[in-house]
Amino acid sequence: MSNLNGNPMLPQSFRIERIKNETDDTFTVELQPSKNVMDLSFHAGQFNMLYIYGVGEIPISISGDPCSQDSLVHTTRVVGTVTKAMRKLRVGDLVGVRGPFGNPWPVEEAKGKDVVLIAGGIGLAPIRPVVNYIIANRHAFKNVVMLYGTRTPKDILYPREIKLWEKKHRIHTFVTVDRAIGNWDGNVGVVTKLVARAPFDPQNALAMACGPEVMMRFTVRELQKRGIVDENIYVSTERNMKCGIGHCGHCQFGSEFVCKDGPVFRYDKIAHLFDVWEV
Repeated sequence: MSNLNGNPMLPQSFRIERIKNETDDTFTVELQPSKNVMDLSFHAGQFNMLYIYGVGEIPISISGDPCSQDSLVHTTRVVGTVTKAMRKLRVGDLVGVRGPFGNPWPVEEAKGKDVVLIAGGIGLAPIRPVVNYIIANRHAFKNVVMLYGTRTPKDILYPREIKLWEKKHRIHTFVTVDRAIGNWDGNVGVVTKLVARAPFDPQNALAMACGPEVMMRFTVRELQKRGIVDENIYVSTERNMKCGIGHCGHCQFGSEFVCKDGPVFRYDKIAHLFDVWEV
């Protein structure tokens, strides 16, 4: 997708086509351009800057299908002023959109390999486009594993889709919760514990992880224990992005800028920074 006027700092106007509550504090908005925009394409892992008129702007990963250009889909959690205002919007209201921005997941590089996807909480939203891409090109990938962890069963995103990933698309899916409530009889514990028993060949696997940074640190360690080299581990980190194009410097991550050099990084490129608190 490209800005009609060629200015990456000027939002385009999009209309809310659909709103879906995913959990108590998480929702999905589906957006359509209010003007004729021919190109809604994006790569899995990229993000848009969403502007709520009169309130402010925030970066949100695109969580739709990169193989479809029907609409823009974003799943987000209510965590601040902008997302609180966004949740109050209704179908037909307008939202400003800039993007897409950022470095995507290496889906082309993953072809011919086992793929290990690890997500924590809302981190499943940025990984969902990878799953959609794999489904559309399932023959190109070998064993595919999804490891997903949430706080409780009520916090699981896209539960119907997750079941289809396992049953219909040959994606080995393991879901775990920190705290079992209700009639939950599945895995209990942190998602990193699932790495040890996940079915993949570490000598021919590529891993992609997204979630809280502490989760990703331990995930990387578990993947390393299984034998996946750092060059085949990718992580997504979305720290303090403001402009989306590397001008403001607000998201500087060592010598990198999260908005334009990330949010997806190959782990060996940032390993020296990843464990440093508040870099």
